[in-house]
Amino acid sequence: MNLSLKNLILVGVMADIAILIVSYVLHPTMGETFRHAARYSGRLSALIFLATFYLYATGSPRPIKENTPLRNFLTLFAILHIIHFGFLATNVYVNAIPLEPPKLAGGMLAYLMIVLAPFRLHKLKLPLQLVYFYYVSLVMVITYLARIKGDFEGAEPYWLHYVAMGTLIGCAGVFGWMIFRSRRQMLS
Repeated sequence: MNLSLKNLILVGVMADIAILIVSYVLHPTMGETFRHAARYSGRLSALIFLATFYLYATGSPRPIKENTPLRNFLTLFAILHIIHFGFLATNVYVNAIPLEPPKLAGGMLAYLMIVLAPFRLHKLKLPLQLVYFYYVSLVMVITYLARIKGDFEGAEPYWLHYVAMGTLIGCAGVFGWMIFRSRRQMLS
């Protein structure tokens, strides 16, 4: 499969549309449709984020250039996360879920970073690029931790939340080691 940006976006958007359709078929009330669409589009975004982080770790310390798989995946992740935000916002609105502003601030910063990354991340030095990857990882881990603790309205703790949280933490550690090793080899 060609990893062009156009193909990646087409497949990603079609996957999110499929998630919405399946959510509707399985849960035809609007509230449940968007609750499940938000949940599963978030999981798709997490997988794309891990693929993006992997591409960054294996390409480090090279710069992030246009028309590379890494830049294309950064763009795909941003687009899919915007769609996820749409599902999430609709879920919050339709199900009248109360929002807690202090908790929202960290997530909104992550969303802003995700949306700006395809346009700005390549212009930043390595330490700030790492801030992006590790901050987004941290927000995702905190999200799964909240699910595990039962803090998410409409989502009971589930074994997959532990797996997802462990995978995010494990990958962040492995990718960090890969980046560190690559930098050390470059400097020696």
